[in-house]
Amino acid sequence: MENIIFDFISRYITLTESEEKEFMKLNTFKSFRKGTLLLKEGELSDKCYFILKGCLRSFYIIDGEEKTTEFYTELEGINPHCVVDKKPSRHYIACVEDCILTIGTPEMEAVMFEKFPKFEILFRKLSEELLAKSQTSFDDYKTSSPEQRYLNLQKSRPDLIQRVPQYQLASFLGIKPPSLSRIRARILEKEKS
Repeated sequence: MENIIFDFISRYITLTESEEKEFMKLNTFKSFRKGTLLLKEGELSDKCYFILKGCLRSFYIIDGEEKTTEFYTELEGINPHCVVDKKPSRHYIACVEDCILTIGTPEMEAVMFEKFPKFEILFRKLSEELLAKSQTSFDDYKTSSPEQRYLNLQKSRPDLIQRVPQYQLASFLGIKPPSLSRIRARILEKEKS
């Protein structure tokens, strides 16, 4: 797991061998089973997550129905709004698969920034990337049809189609599972002709 995290970090900043050893002493790695709820609506939490292996899902429950807002996979992070605004969570975060995550808190972040000032650069760059990705994702969702959203997902994140249950994918696309089945059948028919 160390290699995965250090390969990722090296895309943004360079750590010395002694900094890598010091970082590993923080021991923030933890395994979770598929189906584990990491955060529930109404809970206060100070934990943010970075996925080394597996898939997380963020969702709301509205009128008894789950509404998936995002999937997070390897080398992606999630910083729930309740960590920032210190208010109870409005959504859930669950493990779609068995996961290996690094877990951080604002206190750990402060310690890291003190020990490794260059981590501030890493966190700033990651925040900028996440903001840009979120804006693009929101814009694409608002301006495309359900079929176009599925085609975009097929193109940009094909792994999700294999990894995520179809009812969760349908929810993410803003449709019901039977509509997703019809869209997939229509696309298959077009590909055959």
